[in-house]
Amino acid sequence: MSAFVIDAFDFSRTKANRDGVTPVAEMTRLAKECADASGSIAWTVQGGVSKHGFPQMRLTVDGTVQLVCQRCMQPFAHHMASSTLLMLGKDDEQADEIEQIIDDETVDVIVGTRDMDLMYLVEDEALLALPHTPKHDVCPSTALLDSLQSEKKSPFEGLKDLKK
Repeated sequence: MSAFVIDAFDFSRTKANRDGVTPVAEMTRLAKECADASGSIAWTVQGGVSKHGFPQMRLTVDGTVQLVCQRCMQPFAHHMASSTLLMLGKDDEQADEIEQIIDDETVDVIVGTRDMDLMYLVEDEALLALPHTPKHDVCPSTALLDSLQSEKKSPFEGLKDLKK
């Protein structure tokens, strides 16, 4: 994945806007979490300033990735759509102060830099949009699960065989 480096503070101050579409295959951390590297993620980043005067960026990701269902172990298409507001502090101390001032858990406060890799933030947001336990709403085939359940043996059956 090619870096897209911005001055996060200047980007916010000028209310800049960037968008694009990045293939999952170029997002190595995201691709590791997927069944395959097919698909792409559309993203938008909009700079701005909060009502308190702090620099901020609205980051949105949208796309479909292939995940492995944790019930039936079959791949399935998962649509992700996520948006987050990132407020920027100049250092850890200011980021902590901003969190106390805004007192809003829906806003993420991060340390901004003058050479911030925007694609790293996009990939982070895509990773956070993945379900903790991916699974179909209704699995198409439960044959594998059924066969595993039918093969269960009582632990006492093994002891019975030792007695002989």
